[in-house]
Amino acid sequence: MTEESGTGAATRHVRVVLVDDHRMFRTGVQAEIGDTARTGVEVVGEAADVDQAITVITATRPEVVLLDVHLPGGGGVEVLRRCAPLMTGEQPVRFLALSVSDAAEDVIGVIRGGARGYVTKTITGTDLVDSVFRVQDGDAVFSPRLAGFVLDAFASTDAPPVDEDLDRLTQREREVLRLIARGYAYKEIAKQLFISVKTVESHVSAVLRKLQLSNRHELTRWATARRLV
Repeated sequence: MTEESGTGAATRHVRVVLVDDHRMFRTGVQAEIGDTARTGVEVVGEAADVDQAITVITATRPEVVLLDVHLPGGGGVEVLRRCAPLMTGEQPVRFLALSVSDAAEDVIGVIRGGARGYVTKTITGTDLVDSVFRVQDGDAVFSPRLAGFVLDAFASTDAPPVDEDLDRLTQREREVLRLIARGYAYKEIAKQLFISVKTVESHVSAVLRKLQLSNRHELTRWATARRLV
């Protein structure tokens, strides 16, 4: 929990950037945790896609970034890759994934990328504030069910099994795959990823060809079997 004085004022302070492609969600998080006098959390920037995130994080150098996994421009893993130089040194930028997804691949992917934790969007405001301060202190934070994914993935020194089929797909193709498997129409996917419907169709065709599948129903079954949805 955030330490507070007898008057209810926060005695700790952390600077945070919110990275999520849904403006209303960012607004909700800001309202929930961004009362700095009460929570100690100061939201110093927001971003809706990968390029915006890099710009804002580089400019503000926050202590903690709340990072969505699925973002236009390459996803949370791409943000982590491009921000790798900022994660070291005396004042490192630390990342806490905050996502609606509880898929094992998403959790493991961002942890391998350098995130210090992963919590789902069902988390309460109080617990989110607590998680932000724990990450600032260098702790690893996970929603209870998700910790098992990470323990399983890193329990042995052996490399985890490689999914050769999945590795054939680009990051953008994986994003399209997930949204198709979740039942999104092409127009909805285009809006989500800030690309044209024609580009979505091209990505879907590429995914079907690479995975040797015939239609979106087979694709959905394939993704569900691998817990990518």
